[in-house]
Order: sequence, then structure tokens, then C-alpha cells
Amino acid sequence: MNQRVIALDSLLNTGVTKRKGCAASGCGGAADGPDDMAPEVWAKVRDHPCYSEGAHHYFARMHVAVAPACNIQCHYCNRKYDCANESRPGVVSERLTPEQAARKVLAVAAAVPQLSVLGVAGPGDALHDFTRTFETFTLVARTLPDLKLCLSTNGLALPDHVAAITALNIDHVTITINVVDPEVGTRIYPWIFFRNRRWTGLEASRILLERQMEGLERLVAAGVLVKVNSVMIPGVNDEHLKAVNAAVKQRGAFLHNIMPLISDPAHGTHFGLSGQRGPTPAELKELQDALAGGASLMRHCRQCRADAVGLLGEDRGQEFRLDQLSATTQTADPAPRLEYRAMVAEARADRRRAAKAAAVRLAPLADVLPRRVAVCTKGGGRINQHFGHAREFQVYEVDRTGVRFIGHRRADNYCGGGFGQDENLEAIIAALAGIDTVLAAKIGACPRSRLAEAGIAVIQTYAHEYIETSLSALFASGLAPQALAS
Repeated sequence: MNQRVIALDSLLNTGVTKRKGCAASGCGGAADGPDDMAPEVWAKVRDHPCYSEGAHHYFARMHVAVAPACNIQCHYCNRKYDCANESRPGVVSERLTPEQAARKVLAVAAAVPQLSVLGVAGPGDALHDFTRTFETFTLVARTLPDLKLCLSTNGLALPDHVAAITALNIDHVTITINVVDPEVGTRIYPWIFFRNRRWTGLEASRILLERQMEGLERLVAAGVLVKVNSVMIPGVNDEHLKAVNAAVKQRGAFLHNIMPLISDPAHGTHFGLSGQRGPTPAELKELQDALAGGASLMRHCRQCRADAVGLLGEDRGQEFRLDQLSATTQTADPAPRLEYRAMVAEARADRRRAAKAAAVRLAPLADVLPRRVAVCTKGGGRINQHFGHAREFQVYEVDRTGVRFIGHRRADNYCGGGFGQDENLEAIIAALAGIDTVLAAKIGACPRSRLAEAGIAVIQTYAHEYIETSLSALFASGLAPQALAS
């Protein structure tokens, strides 16, 4: 492994590696951004893991649970159920006051140099509890002005708070919009609470939709980047989400995130208890493909908890419970975060060069069927994770036109306490349905053999190389995955 890879792995997993060169305040400009994105937009999203697929390889987010109340009821939501190992929106292990949240953010910022974003995503609605939300942001901005601020909302109260959002420099807002037809909305929302009364049925759905669209339009006009979340519910709004995508694109949404319904009966939601199923990965991919040319899609969402801490795909929240925090933490030195961002800017430039070289390699190849490959990665855009440690697999598609991230598959990691878990391996095989190739930094002989029996080749040849470079080499080789894995 070369020194650059060692340094980046150290940054992503244990802290900051000292370096010289580019000054922290001058790195990460428009030069390391996508060619088709305006520099002023890239400046807003380059370090935001939810708004930039590239950023999620490097940067961490933190959600603080300061907004417990909600003004609508959704058939897919139950905020009362919580397991510390569970990852889904609306659940938390502890609810915080603004003062407690500010103290917790300081502690995380001092320990996690990857931290770039602070968000309020519930567990209720950030704008129904707007006093708590805005007080939290005000307190944090005084001590950590380099953190980006963002919030998530169902949109019902949004039009009343656009001015406050812009005044606090909150330049990222996520709105959950599941329908643009109130009739469809009646199957998702049993009631809303608006203007001091409860509304039900078609009128509730109509009011919510009107307020969501008004809020979206006003935020866009104010220069705020808006991501729209939509929950894909088979047989309810799955086909209808094509109309939602077109409507939010017309109104200027920056991203559209189609999230699969989480419908476990154990969560106690209406949909879970009534047998409403969630979509399969294939159904989600089919819908996303059908939306090509519409609003830009977010494909790397992890449906995070309302108290999540860390890189997407990991949650370090249990490390920062209130009873574990030092009572003396008053400041967090910004130097490690700035130093980290400077090195990430350098690494991104290197990765862009690798991606362009990969595209050159792929362009002259015959136009054959795309290959879908799962990757074990812990960040940095590299194949740098042991198969047994992976809790999720990032899925890429490669053909002669390039390498594309298309989603992720969750699964419990194979290794636990230093030993392989056979029952977990069977679940991993199920999660990898439709994929015949996995790239990992390393894998043991036993799981490799069992995966081969299931028709899945695990290749270690490209350990610690860039994902794009490796996938282009794999595709260009023309060899069957099992031949490369042998």
C-alpha cells in the first residue's frame, strides 16, 4: 500500500495525518468539483455527504434529536420504537434540549474531524418544533461556524419559516413529499395538525401538498438547496412518484431521493401492521432508471436515524451519549477539521484523474451488457474494507460509457468477535441477489468458498485501489469473475 493510501485510511478511521502544502482555507475549490456543476453550488455541496455522492466517501454528518413533536401522522412512521442498532428515520436513543445538543456537537467535533454537517431531522418535525431547532443552530454556529447546517421537514410549517432559515444560513433543507395528488395522499396521511385544528382525509392531504409546494418554491427562490425525499410504497405511490419527480424538478429541487418503505411489523407502524410490503432492490432500481432525465436522483441515502453520527453507513451515536460526555468540553479546535478537508481536496483531485483514466479505458470497448458489482469500502472512494467487516455493500454499474454508483445493499457483517457467522453469510448472499461479483480488500477462505458456491466471486486483486479504476480494469479484462477470483 502506498503512502497516500495509508494517509487517507488513517484520516478516515483514526484521525488526521499531518501534512504540508495546500493551506486549509484555500483547498477544496471549484477545481475538484464536477464539470457540469456551477462553482457556487459545488461550494455548498462538496462537503455535504447527503447532497454529494462523492462527499459521502469522506465526510460525516451529525443529527441532533431536539424536535420530538410532529404535526402530521404518516402510516409509515412510529417514533416510539427504538433499538440502538436500528437505522431508520424518526428513532433516537435520547432526546436533547438545545443546550445539550450544542454540548454534544462540540464533543463530536473534537473527536471526529470528518464532521462537516449538523442536521435536525426529528424525531418529529424540525419546523413544528422550530424554537428548539433554531435555538440549537444558533448555539452551535457561535462555536462551530465551519459546520454546514441543514434540516428535514414534512413541509407543513415550512412557508412560515423561510425567512428564519435564510437568516440562520441554513442552506440545505430536505422536504418529504410523497404525492402530488391529494387523493393518493389520503392513503398515506391519516391526519395533519394545522392552524390549531386537526384535519383528516382529502382536505388534510390537499393542505399538506399546497404547503409543501409553496415552501419548496420559496426556498429555491431564496437560494437554498432543496432535497426532496419520497417514500416508495408499492401499490400506493410507486408509479405516482414519476409525477412527483417531474413536479419537484419543475420547482427547482436540487435532488430527489426515492427511499424504500421500511415495513417491519416490529416497528408498530400502520403499514407494518397491515402487511404493506416495501419495494425490492430491483423494483427501486427500476423506478430510479425510469426517472432518468428528471430531477437528479440521490442514490446513496442510508435512511439515517434522527440521532445519527458519523459517515453514511455507520452510526457512532452510542459513543456520544450524554452520560459519556465530558462536562468540561467548551471548545473544539477547528484545525483538525480544516486540515482534514485540505487533504480530502488533494485526494479528490487524484481520484478525478483516476476516474478520467478509467473512462478513457472503457470508451473503445465493445457495447456489451453492463456489469453490476458490489464493493466493500470504508471511504475514500477505494476498495479498502475486509469482506467480513462490511455492514453494507456499495453497488456500481460499469459499461463502456463509464462507472456509475447505483445504490447500496445492507447486511450484518460476517465477522463478529473475530469469528465468522454462518447465519450472517446466508443473509449476505440474499442481500447480494442479482450480483455475481464483489470487490474487497480481503476475504477468508471459508466465506469465499461459500459465496463461490452461490455464484458470487469475491476479488481481492484491486485491494486499496480506486473503485473507478478497478471496475474499468475488471470490465476491460473480459474475464469471467470466477476466473479473476481464482
